[in-house]
Amino acid sequence: MKKFTVALTLVMALGGISMATQAVSDTGGMKSLRGAKALDEGTRAPTMHKFNKDEEPMKRSYVQQPPVIPHKVRGYKVDLNSNKCLSCHSWDNYKESGATKVSLTHFNTRDGHALADISPRRYFCMQCHVPQAVTEPLVENTYKNSAE
Repeated sequence: MKKFTVALTLVMALGGISMATQAVSDTGGMKSLRGAKALDEGTRAPTMHKFNKDEEPMKRSYVQQPPVIPHKVRGYKVDLNSNKCLSCHSWDNYKESGATKVSLTHFNTRDGHALADISPRRYFCMQCHVPQAVTEPLVENTYKNSAE
């Protein structure tokens, strides 16, 4: 009886493993940005979009949209100790560099208190601002630009 129980447990465990493997590889008709590939299957990295080179910023698509970045930012260091963006966009440097200065809203705390320096919640610029690029939507959608 003991041998039968051990054998049955082993068969059930192996069956569960094969079903789990099948569930991972079966996409169920869903398509992700990786394509219809199993998670354990290798894929090539997507092609990098070419960002616009130092152009006029694109028009915003909706009210309160963070402006996009009209230049390359590859290699920009933004961490707890430094912020490359502020070397041009800070209130001390924007005139000399010809860059847009950081908005006054970036100096406010969540509670609306003004600070002498950039608020910690606004310090990591690329949480909201992204390099502009002309690309096709990743998925079909019916979005209508409110600025047009």
